[in-house]
Amino acid sequence: MGDAAGIGPEVIVRALSDSRVHEVCRPIVLGHPEVMQSAVKLVGSSMRVETSTEPAADPSVISCMPVGADDVLEVAAGEVDRRTGQAAYEAVVRAAQGALAGEFQGLVTAPLSKAALHAAGHDYPGHTELLAELCEVRDFAMMLYLPPAEVPDCPAGLGVAHVTLHMALSEVFSHLSSSAVVAKCQLVSTVMRDGFGLATPRIGVCALNPHGGEDGLFGDEESRIIAPAVEQARIAGVHVEGPFPSDTLLGRARVGEFDAVVAMYHDQGHIALKLLGMHRAVNVTLGLPIVRTSVAHGTAFDRAWQGTAESSGMVAALLTAAQLAKSSL
Repeated sequence: MGDAAGIGPEVIVRALSDSRVHEVCRPIVLGHPEVMQSAVKLVGSSMRVETSTEPAADPSVISCMPVGADDVLEVAAGEVDRRTGQAAYEAVVRAAQGALAGEFQGLVTAPLSKAALHAAGHDYPGHTELLAELCEVRDFAMMLYLPPAEVPDCPAGLGVAHVTLHMALSEVFSHLSSSAVVAKCQLVSTVMRDGFGLATPRIGVCALNPHGGEDGLFGDEESRIIAPAVEQARIAGVHVEGPFPSDTLLGRARVGEFDAVVAMYHDQGHIALKLLGMHRAVNVTLGLPIVRTSVAHGTAFDRAWQGTAESSGMVAALLTAAQLAKSSL
């Protein structure tokens, strides 16, 4: 359910009102049933919430597995609070445990607040790192993904994976390595092949510096780290090219030259892809033994519980999770 004080409950209700979701999956919400009931009332939906440990057969019923303490009901809309942070943490843990045990075929997360998560004593930068720990994996990545409907020239959609993720920009340089670039190239190639059906995914790799370093005038990371990594990935069987200046690479990918892009840091990939399709971008975690997708937006505390939240991202995340779950069966 994400953070109860954010827009997560509202976008879930709106998304579960979309018939396309029920055509491909049987959803169950993990969170507080009373919060979900309030969200149903907020949007004026005719759906009803039922407390259960099983998905509902009736599309007009939102099945909610209770997770989290009642104290979330005391938190005001749009507030950062350890109580909603704790409840969001417990929901992610329970969902991941269920997915690992085969109880769920996919996990879709609504946004949580990193500040609330930290206030509750859980020192993770976000969902991705928490899920990696729960699944006991070290080689993982965040990929933002746009479905084919958003990028008509990309038959399987367009993905952007990130070598470094939730860290200060000043820390990126110390975390960038050839082995990390190779690993992300392999992860994104695998998901575009096995998850989205491409026989030979074409991967483009971003440079780190402006103009691709301009032959060393603006930095040597391209020649010292990224280009060797591209060659290593190619030798390992990945169809990959680069490094290319990042200000043009996403444009080339959008018109079908590449199926996925590997960015060096968070905003390098996020900004470009979100400009192409902000509300319908899907966050996919690569490298996990379970399927996990998410909306690509945050808790939007400034708009929470006002009845104006955009839900197309949650619909896209649910449809994408179902597609990935089906391909992994």
